Amino acid sequence: MIVDLPDTTTSKISKSLVKIREEGGAVALGRVLTLVIVTSLGEEEDAIEAANDASREHPMRVIVVSTDHENDGMNTGRGARLDAQIRVGGDAGASEVIVLRAYGAAASDQEGLVTGLLLSDAPVVVWWPGMAPDNVSTSSLGRIATRRITDSSNQANPYEALLSRSKTYAPGDTDFAWTRLTLWRAQLAAVLDQPPYEPVTDIEVSGASDSPSTLLLAAWLRHQLKVPVKYGLAPRANGSSGIHGVILARSGGPIELVREVPNVARLSQPNQPTHDLSLPRRNLRDCLAEELRRLDPDDLYGEVISQGLVELLEKNDGSASDEV
Repeated sequence: MIVDLPDTTTSKISKSLVKIREEGGAVALGRVLTLVIVTSLGEEEDAIEAANDASREHPMRVIVVSTDHENDGMNTGRGARLDAQIRVGGDAGASEVIVLRAYGAAASDQEGLVTGLLLSDAPVVVWWPGMAPDNVSTSSLGRIATRRITDSSNQANPYEALLSRSKTYAPGDTDFAWTRLTLWRAQLAAVLDQPPYEPVTDIEVSGASDSPSTLLLAAWLRHQLKVPVKYGLAPRANGSSGIHGVILARSGGPIELVREVPNVARLSQPNQPTHDLSLPRRNLRDCLAEELRRLDPDDLYGEVISQGLVELLEKNDGSASDEV
């Protein structure tokens, strides 16, 4: 069910939610958190779809704050105005979705727009699927959030965005560039847990030039293993998007985990048969669901983004190809 509320207020939206619950019983009360999605006008649906899918694992209230980022919400020709839409039932997965489209001066106070709609005594998670503030933890919505999720790969310059996150990191921050590494980190850790347990002496990481995950993976490996890491960045025309591969050098021979075709990686180890592994690029739903499984700070991400990345760039070990 979808209820449109043109030219409305937060108070009217709250009353409409109560009315929907009392009349139709469509809105359940067993929500575990409030997810606030901050996006640009016209770019809401992909994020809403991912949130709806993730809500089946994490029942929640979803509040979408949609403004005109290009003009800072102040030059839309509509004056100060708030249009809202409430989605429940089949249109909202296992959540309830409140879409707030703010124009003009109404878009200048994002915290004020959502404060009256937050679930009481429930954690608040804020997600910027597109453009994000330079310092998310001190932004108006970031200050009220338990977790703050960004996506460096969607910024104009992914690597500059990642470096900015490194300088402004605060506990509770995370980025989908890190979440997309989960399968790679799990596979590499599993390989190193097997005999002959030889120490890694050198590492090479390669990926697409628009993949900040490649840089984070190199930083994680250097931070954890304390060995030199070379990272190479190739144009997407020369290979698939995302991470292309990792080579771990050891005295008995290298371990190679290389993804030459989408979704499949080849694992090669000395004295063992070659294996093809399923290693797809993770979609928004999977990344969001994983991040919502924990509402405490991700300490390892904090170490990698604030320390490991700095170590990688300051102690520049060289590059396998074109380096940022």
